Amino acid sequence: MIKSAVFGRVFALALVLSGSAAFQAQAQDVPQAQLDAARKAITALNVTDRYDTILPALAERLKAQFIQSSPNFQDQISAIVDEQALALAPRRADLEKEAATIYAKSFSADELNTIATFFNTEAGKKLLSSTPLVSRELGRAAEIWTNGISRDLSAQATAKLRGVIDANPSQMPAAEATPAPAAGAAQQPAPTLNLAPQQ
Repeated sequence: MIKSAVFGRVFALALVLSGSAAFQAQAQDVPQAQLDAARKAITALNVTDRYDTILPALAERLKAQFIQSSPNFQDQISAIVDEQALALAPRRADLEKEAATIYAKSFSADELNTIATFFNTEAGKKLLSSTPLVSRELGRAAEIWTNGISRDLSAQATAKLRGVIDANPSQMPAAEATPAPAAGAAQQPAPTLNLAPQQ
């Protein structure tokens, strides 16, 4: 168990170091001015705000796991996990750098400055704060619209096809004889044809 735990920590450290090296290589490909513009844009857009709760959530989950296995050390577990979580908090900046690099590779410096300028205005801030509510309302409206379109498409296509079939009754397929059901077998109701010729 001890060897496995040590190996796991070493492997995790290797992943962190390799990830940092990969990020540095990516960042070197982007001009500093473009990275600076990207940082302004992601700050205005609140791009990484949703990730603020990740480290606290991980800490709480780890506490619960440790306390479950060692309930007599609850206070020590909470103190140690909180201490280590705070020590890792500065690595939050790594995510900001990665986000800036991604945006810098996706937009020009002029575009990033334009984005930052707009989303720092009152209209831009309102757009950001209102987007979740607007998206929910739009989703409900789209659902109602879809149901209406589906209903009308079915009704209108059925009416048109019924007119064609009524005008050509001889082309309707003849009913096929079906064998009598076995004794005791449940009988299924005969299917109805919505497009049957009208008399």
